[in-house]
Amino acid sequence: MAGRYGEAMALSFNPPPLRWPTRPALIFTAALLALGAVGGEVARLVSMPLPWMLGSLITTALVVAFLPKRIPAGYRFSQPFRMVFIAIIGAMIGAQLTAEVFQQWPRYILSLAGVTLFVALAHGWNYWMFRRIGGYDRPTAFFCGTPGGLMESIAMGEAAGADIRVLTIQQFLRIILVVSLVPLGLSIFHGHPVGSAAGIGFSQGAGEMAAIPVLLLVAALGLVLGVKLKLPAGQLIGPLIVAGAATLSGLVVLDPPNWVISVAQVVIGVSLGVRFIGITGRMLGRALGLSLASVAGMLVLGALLAGALNLWTGQPFEVLLLSFAPGGVTEMGLVALSLAANPAVVAFHHLYRIVLTVVQMSVLSRWIGAR
Repeated sequence: MAGRYGEAMALSFNPPPLRWPTRPALIFTAALLALGAVGGEVARLVSMPLPWMLGSLITTALVVAFLPKRIPAGYRFSQPFRMVFIAIIGAMIGAQLTAEVFQQWPRYILSLAGVTLFVALAHGWNYWMFRRIGGYDRPTAFFCGTPGGLMESIAMGEAAGADIRVLTIQQFLRIILVVSLVPLGLSIFHGHPVGSAAGIGFSQGAGEMAAIPVLLLVAALGLVLGVKLKLPAGQLIGPLIVAGAATLSGLVVLDPPNWVISVAQVVIGVSLGVRFIGITGRMLGRALGLSLASVAGMLVLGALLAGALNLWTGQPFEVLLLSFAPGGVTEMGLVALSLAANPAVVAFHHLYRIVLTVVQMSVLSRWIGAR
């Protein structure tokens, strides 16, 4: 199930058959991207964490919420277009792979065990909360509570009879809240912005324009590899693997200008924001309250496990916390980079969390169906 889609596709569901967008859809998408870029710049000026992603997300959500009549009929954000930028981010994360990371793999055994415990406890907490406090039926509560595997949760939940609209909203809110609250909390903790708001990106230096074609080629090859091999979150993991192999071999140096990653964040932010189309205020308010409780519980659990592993292994607390935070691989990687941590390590833990969650769903969903 994890092969074709994955959480790192980050936040789309039931993509329709690929077809060329209509002219009104293209114009509307272009307008959203332009407004998203403006929102990102405003967020940067006020020192918001991850400004390009969060600024464009907030701007787009406001547009679709208050100007619904401007939205073309049947509008969906282009998934192939979005996938290109996810592949670029995957390649940039893969470029951070070093021989030192591979040499230290024994250090990650305990943290991966912690992720295993986190998935079980987080899912249990979420199921109880959505079932008892939210009043959701059993399949809906079960699949709303998964701490990863967004696409698989929605697909398997629909097959199990879950309320698909409620399930979709809760899963999207989980990731949106995590990628919003974690950078904000770390910025407050450190007393300065983290992530791209700190002026930090994936580029190791000023970056060269000549590196962009190489980056696009690596991303394209990785995207094809990930899709053909049906890798978990293949549109991100495929480029990550190809870029990592190319970098370790010394064949290429991926060092494009930092604005490349900012553009990618705007695209992702806009694609997130359009997911608020058609959601009523009452529905969103109830789901938001439950999601805040769910995310708060998971972050507290992650912080406790990170603190214990920090004392036990000496690994930095912030890196461990980012490895447990059930949000997007891309943005957690950006925050990790701003904390002088290798984003490839964080991405590896997130990939493990997603795969483990999908396996757990596959096994326990039979119990849900039987009940």
